[in-house]
Amino acid sequence: MKSVFITGGTTGLGMELAKHYSSKGWKVGVCGRDRQKYDEAFITDRENVNFYQVDVANRDEIKKAIHDFSSSIGLDLLIANAGIGYKNKTKIPDFEYSYRMVHVNFLGVMYSFEAALDVMIPRGKGQLVAISSIAGYNGLPGASAYSATKSAVLKYCESLHLDLKQFNINVTAICPGFVDTPLTQVNHHPMPFLMKAPKAAELIAGAIKKKKMVYAFPFIFSSIVRILGILPRTWYRFIMSFKVANYSKE
Repeated sequence: MKSVFITGGTTGLGMELAKHYSSKGWKVGVCGRDRQKYDEAFITDRENVNFYQVDVANRDEIKKAIHDFSSSIGLDLLIANAGIGYKNKTKIPDFEYSYRMVHVNFLGVMYSFEAALDVMIPRGKGQLVAISSIAGYNGLPGASAYSATKSAVLKYCESLHLDLKQFNINVTAICPGFVDTPLTQVNHHPMPFLMKAPKAAELIAGAIKKKKMVYAFPFIFSSIVRILGILPRTWYRFIMSFKVANYSKE
């Protein structure tokens, strides 16, 4: 039986991924801060899905959970999915919340990968996956720390992809556009190409199976964002100064 551990696996995209792998017969470990969300989401999947009450920003907690989950069955796949975003996009950042975002969105990925590698390197196989975002390709107005953390995750995965080949460990960065989850449902602005979470999870699982280094979707939206990313930065900043592209508030 194969095994996967998913951080932030009790809601949204993480929950859909957990259900996908459980339906395929995988042993699944999920973690989150609220056990009630697990109880509500996995009424019929308890046999295959184990819950760990963990804050991914706590290095010791996430390491203990992953080591406990993998102690008897090993670990084939780690998906670092846990993340937070801004509820309100403002021109002056909420610095306290931004610091928390760095700990969850970036350090949480590092802590999860570290714990997984403790298991995978001795076994000589495994796959590490992190949920980045197409927001990581450019600095977006009103989303300073979010764009920064997702960009950091993308580059971190790219580096590890090069480093861990010798250990037969694959690394994948997933860069979704807007997915209909609790994270995006608080947005008060247009979300082009919004995708339902089950469909997004299906596409992500397919990219993971193919061991892609980077998978950005949906194709049209991600292509536009990546084109903006290769423009001269003065051009990009000029385009993003228009109100139609700038969602940040005073």
